[in-house]
Amino acid sequence: MLARLRPYLPTAALAFLIFYFAFHAFTGDQGLLSSSKRDETLVQKTKELAALQAQRNDLEARAKLLRDTSLSADLLEERARSLLGFADPRDYVIRLKP
Repeated sequence: MLARLRPYLPTAALAFLIFYFAFHAFTGDQGLLSSSKRDETLVQKTKELAALQAQRNDLEARAKLLRDTSLSADLLEERARSLLGFADPRDYVIRLKP
């Protein structure tokens, strides 16, 4: 009985390998069926990138105003008050409980 099946063993092994690689080509991490998840991740990361770029542009603009060549007195005063915890006598201060 085993002698009759021996010629078919290489064919069966090859068929198993083809099935194995085909299965993982469809369902693996980089497979064809996971492309929708990759697309959703790409959209999410694109939105996150846009938000981070906007934040960076805002910080660069604020840093530019703090340079010696183009010093903004209002921004400098705002940052100094914020960091030191001081207020102008003409300011209204509203204290909130932490």
